[in-house]
Amino acid sequence: MTTNRLTQGLAALPAGDKTLLRLCFAIALLALALGVLAGLATAAVRAGFIQADLLEGYRLMTAHGVNVFFYWLYFVQAGLLLVISAVYANSEGRIAWRGLAWLGLLAMVLGFGVNGYATLVGVPRLYDAPPELAHPGEPGVAAFYAGYLLLAAGLFCIATAGVATAIKSRFTAHPANTPGWSAIGFAAVAWAGLLMVSALASLYVFFPAALWALGLGTMPADYATRWHVLFHNMHYLPLMSTVLVWYVLVENVTGVKSIFGARFSKIIFSLYLMFVPPTSLYHMFLEPDLAAPVRVIGSLLSLFISVPTVLVFLVLVCSLEVHARNRGAKGLFGWMRQLPWGNPAMAAMGAAVINLALGGVFSFVLIQEKLAPLLSDTFFVPGYFHFLTVGTVSLTFLAALCYVLPGLTGARLWRPTVLARLPWLVTLGVGLFGAAGIAAGYNGVPRRVLSVAYDSGAPAVWALLMKGVGVGGTLMAFALLVYLYGLLRTLLARAGAPLAQPALPSVQWDGPVVARHQAWMGPLSVVVLVGAMALFTQVAFVLLRTLPLMAGSGAGH
Repeated sequence: MTTNRLTQGLAALPAGDKTLLRLCFAIALLALALGVLAGLATAAVRAGFIQADLLEGYRLMTAHGVNVFFYWLYFVQAGLLLVISAVYANSEGRIAWRGLAWLGLLAMVLGFGVNGYATLVGVPRLYDAPPELAHPGEPGVAAFYAGYLLLAAGLFCIATAGVATAIKSRFTAHPANTPGWSAIGFAAVAWAGLLMVSALASLYVFFPAALWALGLGTMPADYATRWHVLFHNMHYLPLMSTVLVWYVLVENVTGVKSIFGARFSKIIFSLYLMFVPPTSLYHMFLEPDLAAPVRVIGSLLSLFISVPTVLVFLVLVCSLEVHARNRGAKGLFGWMRQLPWGNPAMAAMGAAVINLALGGVFSFVLIQEKLAPLLSDTFFVPGYFHFLTVGTVSLTFLAALCYVLPGLTGARLWRPTVLARLPWLVTLGVGLFGAAGIAAGYNGVPRRVLSVAYDSGAPAVWALLMKGVGVGGTLMAFALLVYLYGLLRTLLARAGAPLAQPALPSVQWDGPVVARHQAWMGPLSVVVLVGAMALFTQVAFVLLRTLPLMAGSGAGH
């Protein structure tokens, strides 16, 4: 029988826990909806489909970054952390220190409102809010930093509650009755630890800026460097949570666990703690005073960033392939046909893997010391980054909500057949947006300029590529908004009969593998990925030698 621990665990949560989680996910979906609408408008302005003055255009750009990159990703991670900790790591099946979790959630909601207000008043600050774009006492400046500080404080509280949830039963239960820590429970604690690090990094960045905005301190001289540290954690933390969600969903959709054992999975998740924090140096390649030895070290360290994610991909793909071949799958791709692609979660994970490969290839191009100064201030960055933030991370979190929301509400998922097709529509939109954006970056289109006409002095191809960005962004936004509508319908629906099992297509592959079978797809995929990285790196060097116009270097990401 297919494992459905997630759904059963959610149904058994106390009512207070369910209320907390439903509010958390409701705000997460609201933030994503606002961010998608602002992003759609921004793409349309850049493509020339609609007109907006500079002030409103940059306000839209700010709202897009703040709502998606900060509030959607942090709200949904906070909720999923509590879900996984309570269901997979707590033998009591409940959230520990619920009062602290409520305090954290309320702080995050308050921050969400404060940042929303600050985005609407005064001069737009963009999502990284460099102090150079504002003046002390200007409307909304202090509020903008205060909103981020409230978000950080709330996130720290929820992460602490997540750790308490995961470890409480290990102290209260008799040692003989406490089972070994599963790979998922172990990873949840590591994830909570990195969320705490991100919260402290936010304090490190925004507290001095807030004091300056209030007239209580000097302008932070090293704001850009501090931002790079935070941005790096924000960039890679969702990837760790993404692959953890893959573990959970694969087990619930197919019943398959890692054929390599829990200990190996724990080692992989530990690698995120080892490799992510020290690899932030490559974000500083645009700093003119960065010493040459530091640049070399940063380039070497950047090679390790993808190691844990690639290993998780290999574990899951090899485990699925071996189980499928054990049940008769033939040919190189035959095992893939046995997967339940009609399940929205399975479809979203499949699309997420494709997007991760594309985003990973081009991120490798960007993190090289010789190419970063040439590409980081071009549209190459949003072009490749949407493969990761939308096509990989956001699709995975939406896939998780296809199981989590019915489990919390007892209602059936809204139109699973439609939701199973939307990830591929999102991927098509991301692909068009990303291809046009990356090509625009190779051609020198600046990333934070709303109009690329330059009084008819820019190359004609710039405008054409921006129209491609607009078309891809429109398709992406449409698919995401339909997805959000379906999830909100599920969240707000009245509970029906309790769901002992998710009413979604699944396969029953749980159980031992009784014969040895080779798994080729995972290793072959990695070989193709490495080849693509080398190819597009060479393409970058060739194209950038003939770059027609280059945006000035700045603070990068």
